[in-house]
Amino acid sequence: MQRVPATEAAGRIHTSAATVAILPEAEDVDVEVLDRDIRVDLFCASGPGGQGVNTTYSAVRLTHLPTGVVVQCQDERSQVKNKAKAMRVLKARIYEAEREKTEAAYAADRKKMVGSGDRSEKIRTYNFPQSRVTDHRIGFTSHRLAEVLDGRLDELIDPLVAHFQAEKLKAELAKA
Repeated sequence: MQRVPATEAAGRIHTSAATVAILPEAEDVDVEVLDRDIRVDLFCASGPGGQGVNTTYSAVRLTHLPTGVVVQCQDERSQVKNKAKAMRVLKARIYEAEREKTEAAYAADRKKMVGSGDRSEKIRTYNFPQSRVTDHRIGFTSHRLAEVLDGRLDELIDPLVAHFQAEKLKAELAKA
């Protein structure tokens, strides 16, 4: 942005830079664990507990085959309770891994959009003294800054849409 502040006695133009990223809101990750994706291993619990520890198969190990996440539980004396507890832990771990993956992708998209925020990465210049808007990506200049700031963006958006559609078409033709 280029402007002359009211407090500027000598009339010098001040330049400011800002970055804006417009991204969709991150959605919650739903975890669906199918029975066919889980390998269940039953074994004797280890540790203190007397004769019953070595004779009953109450300990449970669940392996989620698509992700490789392994959970083991032998806290309860009942195999059913151990399996239910292990399933809760397994779902929580898979949920956390998916959430981290989603957040990492979101952060990467944001970083790509914002860039470094340096003035050399300028996309658009708003020059208030000359009532000028310039989009540097396509070399478009308009002297209707007030209209653009009022939200009448068609003059600015239409050439951008045409440019990016042409770029997309070029990329598709290059692939073929």
